Amino acid sequence: MLLAFDTATPLVTVALHDGDHVVWEGVSERPLQHGEQLAPLVDRALREAGLVRQDLTAVAVGVGPGPFTGLRVGLVTARTLGYVLGIPVYGVCTLDVLAVEAVDTGTVAGDFVVATDARRKEVYLASYDETGARLEGPSVAKPADAATELPVVGEGAVLHPEAFPHSVGPGMPSAGWLARVVTEERAELQDPEPLYLRRPDAATPGVPKRVS
Repeated sequence: MLLAFDTATPLVTVALHDGDHVVWEGVSERPLQHGEQLAPLVDRALREAGLVRQDLTAVAVGVGPGPFTGLRVGLVTARTLGYVLGIPVYGVCTLDVLAVEAVDTGTVAGDFVVATDARRKEVYLASYDETGARLEGPSVAKPADAATELPVVGEGAVLHPEAFPHSVGPGMPSAGWLARVVTEERAELQDPEPLYLRRPDAATPGVPKRVS
C-alpha cells in the first residue's frame, strides 16, 4: 500500500495506491495551508480506506520544484513516516508527474512543456517529448524568456497566457498520478530531497569601478 502526496503547489494532494489501482485520492480545500492540512488529509485517507499507518509499505512524495515552505512540509512528513514505519520513501519531480498525466490522458501528442507557478512573476518549467520523458530542465524563468508555441501543461500557462498561448491540462499535480508514476516507474525516482530552483535575491557584487 503506497501513500503518495505532493505539497509543491498551493493545494495539498494525497492518494493511496494498492499496487494495482488508486484506491483513494483527495485534495485540500484551502490553498497555502500545507502544514495545517497535510496530516489531516493523510489521516482521512487511511480512515476512509479502512487502513492504519502500519499497513503502508512505501511513501511517494513530490520533490518540487516549488516554494520552500510547502516542499518542507511534504518532505519532512514523508521522511518521518519512512523512518518511523521503516518503509522506503521515493521522491519524484512534480513536473514529471504532470507530464506523465498529460501523455496518458491524451492532452498532448508531441513535444510539450510543463510550467508551474514559481511566484515573483516566474515559472518553473521543463520540456518533454511525446512519451513524457524529460528533455530539458527543470529551471526557473520569467515567462517572457520562456515563451513558446508548444502546448504547455500546468498552472503556469493559465497564469501567463501571453507567453504560453496553448494551455492544456492538467493544471495541478495529482497524488494519484504520482502514485502511478512510482508504481510503474514512469519517471526517475529520487531521494526525498527538495528541488529548489529559486534564483538568489542578492547578486554577487561586480568588480568595483576605479575612481578617476
